[in-house]
Amino acid sequence: MQAILFAVVAGLCWGIGEVCAKAVLHTHKVGPFFAVALRTSIALPIIWIAYLIARKLAPQGAGKGLSMHGENALTIKEWALLVGGSGIIAGALAMVAFYVSISMGEVSKMKPIAFTIAPATAVVLGILFLGEAMTMRKVVGVVIVLAGVLVIAWGSSPAHN
Repeated sequence: MQAILFAVVAGLCWGIGEVCAKAVLHTHKVGPFFAVALRTSIALPIIWIAYLIARKLAPQGAGKGLSMHGENALTIKEWALLVGGSGIIAGALAMVAFYVSISMGEVSKMKPIAFTIAPATAVVLGILFLGEAMTMRKVVGVVIVLAGVLVIAWGSSPAHN
């Protein structure tokens, strides 16, 4: 239940944040690259503070740190996944692409598209590469969500961007 609560909080925060970003991007006073650079610059020290607090409160859980040697040290493959996949692909490329998308289109369309493709991709890759179970419930859920986004994305609406 805690995991779901954190996911809901993340979704609410992202929804609020993207609407705020779109409101400023709509003014055309700043571009998407500046907006995402500022977001990341502000987020980074806050994330490090949260990590340090978690490390004190839960050193074996959310606050677990990096071991430089021994059996808990990261392998080259694990470094590549963390730096390349999480840092470069999700942390940088996805954020830049998303901010460019909301600078050009409606956040009420771009957000559902991006945040539906992400879980659908995670379900498929989780099954293929992490050995997660493929269940009919997952298939039905992804299909329903994708169908909902198609309804949102294909509808015509006035240009508010």
